[in-house]
Amino acid sequence: MAQTKFTPINSGDATDNEGDAIGDEDFAFWLGDLNFRLDGLPGNDIRHLLTLHTRGEYDISKKRAGELLNEEGVVVLRNRDDGDDDTNTPRMISRENSFDEASNDDETELPDPDDFAPDPHDDPASLQATLDSLIPHDQLKRMMKQRKAFHEGWREGTIGFLPTYKYDIGTVGLFDSSEKMRAPSWCDRILYRTRTDITQYEKKCKGEMEAKERDEDMKRRGIDQAAADESTLFDYDLSNDSSSDNPASGDTPYDYDEYNETEDATGEEVVTKEGYVDRISLDIYTSHQRIMSSDHKPVAALFTLDYDAVVPELKARVHAEVAWELDRAENEGRPGITVVVEGKDSIDAANKNVGDGSEGVNFGEIGFLRKATRYLTIANTGRVPATFSFVEKPHVAGDATEYPRWLEFKFTASLPINDDRTRSDALGDEITLEPGETVNALLCAYVRDLAHVRALNEQTAQLDDVLILGVTDGRDHFIPVRAAWIPTCFGRSLEELIRVPRDGGIRGLVAQQQIGGSIPYSLEVHKSSPGELFKLTEALESLAERVVADENMLEEYKVPREEPGWPFDRQSWKTAHSDNHDEIRLAVVEALEEGRPVMDAIEVDTPSLKRLEIVSEVLLLFLTSMPDGIITAPLWAKIESALPSLGDGRAPAEPEEIKSTILDILATAPYYNISFVFLTSMLMRVANELIPLSKEELEALNTRKAELSFGRRSLSFRRNTASLVNELAIQRRVFWEKKVAEIFSTAICRSSSPANAREKKATEDKMKSVIELFVRQEVPR
Repeated sequence: MAQTKFTPINSGDATDNEGDAIGDEDFAFWLGDLNFRLDGLPGNDIRHLLTLHTRGEYDISKKRAGELLNEEGVVVLRNRDDGDDDTNTPRMISRENSFDEASNDDETELPDPDDFAPDPHDDPASLQATLDSLIPHDQLKRMMKQRKAFHEGWREGTIGFLPTYKYDIGTVGLFDSSEKMRAPSWCDRILYRTRTDITQYEKKCKGEMEAKERDEDMKRRGIDQAAADESTLFDYDLSNDSSSDNPASGDTPYDYDEYNETEDATGEEVVTKEGYVDRISLDIYTSHQRIMSSDHKPVAALFTLDYDAVVPELKARVHAEVAWELDRAENEGRPGITVVVEGKDSIDAANKNVGDGSEGVNFGEIGFLRKATRYLTIANTGRVPATFSFVEKPHVAGDATEYPRWLEFKFTASLPINDDRTRSDALGDEITLEPGETVNALLCAYVRDLAHVRALNEQTAQLDDVLILGVTDGRDHFIPVRAAWIPTCFGRSLEELIRVPRDGGIRGLVAQQQIGGSIPYSLEVHKSSPGELFKLTEALESLAERVVADENMLEEYKVPREEPGWPFDRQSWKTAHSDNHDEIRLAVVEALEEGRPVMDAIEVDTPSLKRLEIVSEVLLLFLTSMPDGIITAPLWAKIESALPSLGDGRAPAEPEEIKSTILDILATAPYYNISFVFLTSMLMRVANELIPLSKEELEALNTRKAELSFGRRSLSFRRNTASLVNELAIQRRVFWEKKVAEIFSTAICRSSSPANAREKKATEDKMKSVIELFVRQEVPR
């Protein structure tokens, strides 16, 4: 009882981490063969006394005639199912008519009720009175009184049945007839205890402890014992006299006035651990004499417990009804809005949850740099003004918010058709509507971040989000937003791109192979270099020639040669803010995805200067989006290791020797090598078209070879070998090459992450020097 611990019970969201022990319960029942006996009485006397009762001979005035007894004075009845009448094995024993058979004498008159004693306990001739006289000799009762066993509030119902041990097996009422002749006793018991019993026991122990402390205090203070006895005499309260609880206070350990059936109160109230008031009553406590398979007679107790219980179905129904009523009453005084998707049914945020299949806002198919818009109509359908705004979601690693926002939203005026303003007139971030008023919300889906594009291509991210429209003092509305991603050639590695067929582009490959995610390297290689790179470089060379031709034919047409890096430097663009710039750029992107020529995607009436800038922008976007670049990180590590003096200020080797070393390293990856040569050759040809040098200018450049050595950061020009015009042309060309090398070095070269900003700057300088070496026009020898 002291060491038993029960496993903690998990009830819903509340868990008992400690676990209950014996004594923590509200009701407890202890039953079994406790093996306690009767002391202080001869066993033969007990057996004889109880046998008289079982035979009906204890009350001489009521003894029957005509009973047939065997040699031991016991009625032996044969089992009717046994056909052997000669066996001597006793089967059923009966001593009283009340045990085994009812009277069959129909002429017997019922006794007068006055002939019966009102209470068996008061009738000296009754079995109950005999049992009451034996109970004080019961070891269990004595142990409980002496607080040696089951004294912590345990109790037992009134014993009104014969001892349960020991009987001859197969008999009813025949006590042990073996050589040992064991005395009858109540070995089999059922005890019970309530929380109230434990509380009263603890209170009693506390009172005894306090009394003991008072006695010790009196002794320490030397109070005369006679005076104390006199005080006790006058303070004596018979109702509170507990001397009978101490068996040592009397001359005998047996107190015949102790046993009282009124202890078994029926329907008593018990305050439980949770504070509820429950009831318990002992209805039946008896034994089963007719079970003969053991030398024990089993006991049974029937208890009635009244306690508060929850019927889940009824509770759920009542809860739902109350919640609905409270919700209805509350909603009448709270702001309420209705959200209607353009061309779709309304979204009821009160009854829908994210992911329940509600369509919400569906943008359909969208791709890289494609904008898609949808409108929401928001109406105040409540009875009070409603203030609302879009709420930022908390960041969760791995969801769509891990990437830059691809979904933009703003409130716009809800305007009539004949209004001069457009529907896109933006309002504030927070809107207040009076009852009956409406407002529009413009949603725009636009994927432009390259890291997000790579994740969408690899299917590690989805265009799936939830907008939260928060209503002040009202319910939040959750609006699911989704779109289907169109695979693109941007954001893919060179190893993937060389497996795209010549015709149809990435769109055709996805449709033909039903590919989702990355392009498998197991597919056939169709090209030695990405077809998109070939189309872009081919278009750039053609447009560069066209720009120069337009400048020669049109007086107002001027090529911005004074801008270093044009048309690849974003800062030098002249048409970036034109009206249809984004539309033309998108047309070029779609042409690459569909495997069509770039020049066919641009309207012929578009100025060549504008076309050249847009195609240059798309080329840089394409190169930057490649996760492995054209010079991969492993290739760059080999180049950097082979050329330790790059950018460190020391005199490098000859340019041709450096180029040869770099090309040898790139040759270990043929597809990357071809793409690198392909790209740098295009840049050199574009430079020759836009900023050509005459033979004299090339010779002048050759004389300054030492000043233009690899890795230098400054230039100086002498004026003794060429005219000022020639020097300006050379300077313009050198600056252009350096700027272009700076732009394309970060676009095509990849490296491991530098440890600090200084190392990053040094690595970028080396990359720029390498690209500049291949972009620079060589002087004929």
